[in-house]
Amino acid sequence: MKGGHRKPSKSDGNDFGFGAPRNSGSGPANNVVVNHSSRAAPGPPSPHTGSAIAAPPPMNTVEPLPLFRDVPEIKRQTLLELVDFIQSGSGKITDNCQEEMIKMVSANIFQCLPPASHENTGQVSADPEEEEPYLEPSWPHLQLVYELLLRYVVASDTDTKVAKRYIDNSFVLKLLDLFDSEDPREREYLKTILHRIYGKFMVHRPFIRKAINNIFYRFVYETERHNGIGELLEILGSIINGFALPMKEEHKLFLVRALIPLHKPKPISVYHQQLSYCITQFVEKDYKLADTVIRGLLRYWPVTNCQKEVLFLGELEEVLEATQSAEFQRSMVPLFRQIARCLTSSHFQVAERALFLWNNEHIVSLTAQNRSVVLPIIFEALEKNIHGHWNQAVHGLTVHVRKMFLEMDTELFEECQRQHAEKKSRARDVEEQRELTWKRLADVAAQRGGEDMITV
Repeated sequence: MKGGHRKPSKSDGNDFGFGAPRNSGSGPANNVVVNHSSRAAPGPPSPHTGSAIAAPPPMNTVEPLPLFRDVPEIKRQTLLELVDFIQSGSGKITDNCQEEMIKMVSANIFQCLPPASHENTGQVSADPEEEEPYLEPSWPHLQLVYELLLRYVVASDTDTKVAKRYIDNSFVLKLLDLFDSEDPREREYLKTILHRIYGKFMVHRPFIRKAINNIFYRFVYETERHNGIGELLEILGSIINGFALPMKEEHKLFLVRALIPLHKPKPISVYHQQLSYCITQFVEKDYKLADTVIRGLLRYWPVTNCQKEVLFLGELEEVLEATQSAEFQRSMVPLFRQIARCLTSSHFQVAERALFLWNNEHIVSLTAQNRSVVLPIIFEALEKNIHGHWNQAVHGLTVHVRKMFLEMDTELFEECQRQHAEKKSRARDVEEQRELTWKRLADVAAQRGGEDMITV
């Protein structure tokens, strides 16, 4: 044996959480180094080396832990007691307890989300609405944690000046990340909590709007995959409803840069109802935004996706219902050119939905006031449906709309008929001239002895 000095390792009598072994000699036991190459037979401990065996700790320092099978129930009971305590409002929570509670909540809910279901299978679903929702196995526990956080946020005893130290920007950002959860129950809690935080913590409002902006940008221009767009739009619908007038430029930019581009992604059907509500809220708040919204819809109008086109037509009706005459006139030419294309769509739902626009009294009023512009644009489409559309329902609706314009202004209607007839006549003349030109070319080629010429 020889003396030496070294840093004690974790295995030196402390593997089970006990304290350092007590010394039984004059020298510290942690300074003993055993030279295994010259190890002697066991004998009484030397007064210079001390004992090599750690003495057990006193019995009164060991606290018995609950059995593993009892831990979930103990945690659940504790969370229920905390929820009841905060909900009762029987006592104010100290600053230290608030901090520790938010730490506990963070440790439980801020975890990596599991891979999306389409990543597990390696396939992307054609229709996100048909996917089976993923249900979090640990939800019975997580629900209590979310309930505790919600009760803390909405409690009248919660002082925002104190709470904002713990519910800070970092905490809010992590909450927003969780909106991509596949479990609809979790997203519903997150929606309620974030909405309450927005209402109570005014200092966080600009940050929350900017963070939601960034989620939308990433979704539209990068991933086109996010589970919580609908819930975020529900929050924004309530926020937009509370915008003061005149509307800030920041909010108008949000409409143009974030909300309108949300019409671009393929899975729009999942969140279109909430998006349409937000868009309509903007127009109802500030009627001058109608032209911006209509042109934005036309910019992202689908070309080959008929179901998406039906959604656009439904949203367009809601927007037009909140549109005043001056703004309608600014965009009516490109708008009704698009509607004319929809009227003659071979997909009967698109044509039918476009014709249903004239079931709305406000839209009838707008078109009546501007019939001299609107009717010449759509007249050819109406005539084409009358004489050639395969669907009887579309044919019947077209007859009704055509009759409506005839009764509005007979003189204008007859003028449109005359121009349409002239256009058809010119088209026939052009076709005849084209056929005559080809016949002349064929005759010339035949006269030159082109035996090998092929005619069709």
